[in-house]
Amino acid sequence: MPHLLIFGLGYTAGRLATALTGKGWSVEATGRAGSIAFDDDAAVRAALARATHILSSVPPGEADDPVLARYGADIRAAPARWIGYLSSTGVYGDTGGAWVDESAPVGLGRRNARTAADLAWQGLGRPVHVFRLPGIYGPGRSALDRIREGRARRIALPDQIFSRVHVDDIVAGVMTGMAGPAGVYNLADDHPCPQNDVIAHGCALLGLPVPPLQTLEEAGLSPAALAFYAENRRVANGRARRLLGWRPRYPDYRAGLAACLASEAGPQRKDHAA
Repeated sequence: MPHLLIFGLGYTAGRLATALTGKGWSVEATGRAGSIAFDDDAAVRAALARATHILSSVPPGEADDPVLARYGADIRAAPARWIGYLSSTGVYGDTGGAWVDESAPVGLGRRNARTAADLAWQGLGRPVHVFRLPGIYGPGRSALDRIREGRARRIALPDQIFSRVHVDDIVAGVMTGMAGPAGVYNLADDHPCPQNDVIAHGCALLGLPVPPLQTLEEAGLSPAALAFYAENRRVANGRARRLLGWRPRYPDYRAGLAACLASEAGPQRKDHAA
């Protein structure tokens, strides 16, 4: 039976775990929602000995990648036949809105620690699948939720372009990658666009008013959000298409937000029918 060990059972990795257990996989994980404490060396090493597949979704710390720092040698020696790491397209930095693929240089942006971790996993000494992800959204974590909560902002930066990906397309990309060649893959949808377009469409779906345009100063964004708006790029997904045969089920934000809305309505309809 395939057995996956996940370092860091967060939002995305949790969706992956659910999908795989539904296919008969056994899954163990560290993290608050996991079954193993990250600092329980004996338990983690025992899990590594059982795992046929290993995935880390743990972001780097300021000094290093915590998974590699603590368990890098164990992962390198583990019997697992597949190793994966969830990285970020933030490693590319600002491209002025230009398209970027996996051949582009990294380490030019604000995420130097992420770049170092990305390269460290590539240099593990074993074949590794590195999945670089843009803005992740999905049920319970999308523009729809920010709109309802009054947290959505439209920023007056008309040339600002972002890429994004639905969480279930990441899950599909990782699962497809388990049967494909190791390497670096961008998993992004087909339609990079201004965040304002996403907010406006989400408001239309919900029948709520569109937030007013604001400057960055008027919006009162956090330092992390301001840094997010300091970068501008379009992420190409052609390599994952060619080498993994991956296709996004939600190729743009319209399809993705519609799926998020449908996932909310589904249980309500089922309860009503019951």
